[in-house]
Order: sequence, then C-alpha cells, then structure tokens
Amino acid sequence: MKSVRRIETLDRRLLSGREYVGASRIDGPLIYVRNTHPIGYGELVECVDSQGQVRTGQVLDTSDEVVVVQVFEGTSGLNLPNTRVRFMGEPLTLAVSEQMLGRVMNGLGHPRDGGSLPHGEGEMDVNGLPINPTAREYPRDFIQTGVSVIDGLTTLIQGQKLPIFSGNGLPHNQLAAQIARQAKVLSETQEFAIVFAAMGVKYDVARYFIDSFEDSGVLGNVALFLSLADDPSIERTITPRTALTLAEHLAFTKGKHVLVIMTDMTNYCESLREISTLRGEIPSRKGYPGYLYSNLAELYERSGKISGREGSITQLPILTMPNDDIGHPVPDLTGYITEGQIVFDREMYGRGIYPPINGLPSLSRLMKDGIGEGMTRDDHPHLANQLFASYSHVQDVRNLASVIGEEELTSLDQQYLEFGNYFERKFVNQAFNENRSIEQTLDLGWRALEELPPEELHRVTEEEINTYYGRSSEA
Repeated sequence: MKSVRRIETLDRRLLSGREYVGASRIDGPLIYVRNTHPIGYGELVECVDSQGQVRTGQVLDTSDEVVVVQVFEGTSGLNLPNTRVRFMGEPLTLAVSEQMLGRVMNGLGHPRDGGSLPHGEGEMDVNGLPINPTAREYPRDFIQTGVSVIDGLTTLIQGQKLPIFSGNGLPHNQLAAQIARQAKVLSETQEFAIVFAAMGVKYDVARYFIDSFEDSGVLGNVALFLSLADDPSIERTITPRTALTLAEHLAFTKGKHVLVIMTDMTNYCESLREISTLRGEIPSRKGYPGYLYSNLAELYERSGKISGREGSITQLPILTMPNDDIGHPVPDLTGYITEGQIVFDREMYGRGIYPPINGLPSLSRLMKDGIGEGMTRDDHPHLANQLFASYSHVQDVRNLASVIGEEELTSLDQQYLEFGNYFERKFVNQAFNENRSIEQTLDLGWRALEELPPEELHRVTEEEINTYYGRSSEA
C-alpha cells in the first residue's frame, strides 16, 4: 500500500504544472476542461488568456470526464480555443506574514493599498488544517468590547464564534468598526490583533472602515481583506479563507489573540448559491446548495484555542437577514454552528438607540464560563440574569399597556416601564466612540435595577443587593 501511495505522489509531482490549451465551456466564473490527467479537488489553477495575463483559480469539481475550475478574477475576455489552463498540483496557498497587519488587501491577499507585497514568513493552505478535537481548549477568557449590552448580557469569550444578526440599513458596520477599535483581553499580556474580512461591500463602506481605523490609530494592528461589490463575486468565496489563514498564523505561530470580523456572510452565501446554480446542482432551501451548512461550518470551526499554544482565534461574523427573517437559511444554519447570536432590532433603531441590540433573542452560550469572580466581577452572572428577567417582564407590561393604556397599569408595572426605558436609554444606548469598562457596564446595570423595588430582584443575592443596590452613581 505504501509503495502505491509513493507512486501516486510521484505521478502528481511529475504532472504538476501541466498545461492544457482550450476549454470545452465557459459559464460565468467557471471553466470546464476535458481530457485531463487526474486532478485533485481544490487544486490551484492558473488560467492564461490570449494576452498572456494570468488569473488564479481553484478546482471546484473533478471527475474522469471533466474538471470544473472557478476563476477568482472572473472569466471576462477568455475564449474557448485560446485559453490555457495550468494545473499546479497543490492547493491554493497564502504567503502569511505579521507584516500584513496594517495593510489593506483584496480577497486573495494581494495588496490593495498601493504598497508592495509583504515578505511572506511561510506558505499556508487557505483551506486550513483540521484541529484535533482533543487538542482544543474550552473557551473561558473574557474579551472586553467596550459595548455594555454585549459585555454585560451576551459576553464575548476568547475562542468563541458569536455572530451578529442584522438587517439592511442597520448600523452593523458601525458596531463592527467600534468593536475592532475597542476590543481587548483583560487577563492576558499577549498582543491582540484584528483580522477584518469584508465581502461584497460597497466602496463607501470599505472607505469607512479604513478611515475609522486610521483615525483611531488602530490600523497598524488590523489586517483588512476587502472584496468590493464590483469585484468578481467568486472572489467572495475565498476572502474569509484567506483572512482565517492569516489569523491562524498570527494566533498559533505568533501567539497573538486574534479577533476575526467577517461581514457580510450573506454575500458570501449568495456567491455559493450563484456557483451552485451555474453548475446545475439541485437547490435546497431558497435556492441555496445543500452543502451550505458544511461549507459555513468549515469557516466557523476555524476558531478556538489549541492546548499548548498561546494564541486564540475568536470569530464575530456579521450577516444581514433578508427581510429581517431570522428563520432565513443563512442565519438559521449559522445559529446551529455557532455559540449564540447578537440580534439587531429595527424598532429600537427607529427610536434612536445605538447599538440597537435586542437582549432577549440574543445569547452567548459560553458566557457563563467566562464571567464572575476573577474574570469580570463576582456579581456579573446574577446581575445579567436579573437584567434579562426584568427586561423580559417589561415586554409583557408594554403589551398589556398597548391594550388597556398605561394609566390603567399598577404602580409596580409603572416601575417596570421606567426600568425598561432607563435600561434602553442608559445601558443599551451608548455613543459610537464610547468605550466602557466592564466595571462601568455592571454599575450601569445596577443603576437600572434601582428603578425596581428590591423585593422584585429574585435573581441576585441579598449580599449583592446590600453591596451594589442603591450605591451606584447616576450615569
């Protein structure tokens, strides 16, 4: 068996770089080539047009009859008889380097800021390497974003994947930029870095991110991978992979704590649907391919901590829900893979609340293991439970008031309304450039609970009430 494998490996090395002239079919970003030698799935491809320009591609499907190649730069200008397709015999790789921090690149990792290509410290497969499940460390360390509603109620934990479910026109880009500027690890001395991947964004949105990072002075610690709306849509399918490849190098080779922000994952999924349609695959829900779940899992599962390594990868993917439908396939499948979600609310946005995060459908499944004494503050777990329970009752009171009117409510229900208003105006709402510490966030939570009588606080202990209730200063 070993000798057979050696022969197969030798054959592939001898055949690598073999070039074929002429394609049997060109359909959108796809090129079909027949009568080739055995080609590996995901193999790197170079497509040369009649002018000698080289475009990068990747094998999307392979069989004895035909090989399907997806071209990242698009197939415009290629023709069937003169197109040369060169199979490289190796997967698509990225030359990773710590010098990529502070740089702006396209979805393939090529400079977009006019600078030269950073000197690579090594070549890494953009598809990543599988992590042995037994080598993973359970995420436990708190990441402070400076945003109260996240730090207090849906806490982000080091190594977690926590998506943001938003809608068109909502300020998810502003929140992403704010988190990238403010995020830090409190309990560690290692460096913290941001890898930012934007897929299918308009030029003004890309310019906004660059200007925001430059103005705040954090651009030198951020690597931006930008695939713009007018770039070939096929490039969006590789953008998160190149970004995560650099993140793996920074985390597991350089020992950094890396926060990967990816927006907009819905655009990424739309590109997958486009390719699936061109290939004539049988569609699944809403026309998306049946492998959408496993494809997203390949990306999301590249986060975490590895035993014996100092660094970590935390993911904050952002996706816009078509028609604000949380049951849409993209947010639905994302919710199954990730450890919670942060949900934007259009009604709160209409009332001028930023960030318009609805704490009730939002959830961080790893929060309980990363907060409390020695991590945030000893009262944090009980306080978060109490704020959630009280705010949940506020919604019931508001529904009742819409039927019978506020003047018919009991005095206790009136107090709950006051609590809800204060909670939204002071705790959830904050300025775009406001960076709150976890202590400020927790003190604001106690100040909101002061709108309620102590006997209504069933989720906190008597000791915590005596220590914190009625002693916080007005924010």
